[in-house]
Amino acid sequence: MRYQGKYRVSFPRKYKGDPRNVIYRSSWEYKFMKWCDITPSVEEWGSEEIVIPYTSPVDGRRHRYFPDFYVKIGKKKYLVEVKPYKQTKEPKTQKRHTKRYINEVVTYAVNQAKWKAATEFCVDNGWEFMLITEKELKI
Repeated sequence: MRYQGKYRVSFPRKYKGDPRNVIYRSSWEYKFMKWCDITPSVEEWGSEEIVIPYTSPVDGRRHRYFPDFYVKIGKKKYLVEVKPYKQTKEPKTQKRHTKRYINEVVTYAVNQAKWKAATEFCVDNGWEFMLITEKELKI
């Protein structure tokens, strides 16, 4: 399977958004989409359909964050972000600040700002924010 592509929605009535234009950016996102699509308890789902403003710690400016998924199961609604486990943990401090290390630190800081904004959005709307990694997807 390719790591990026268009997902063909099996049950378009459950999909919130345009079911003809559902893009996955990783095999993990694809696996989660498939789960949302075919799981009967999932009443609604969408991919990158919700926009949440956040302030980037890098440039101090407002940006737009599109969480990976919106999922409704029963009366509960969730915003779900699918990420590699490594990106959910703060990078270990290193003596030499390589480009890779600096990039990891910046990515982590931006993700923290996005996830804080998403958590606040969920609290305000009675939803729940979830981070899902390969550990939850059993990969």
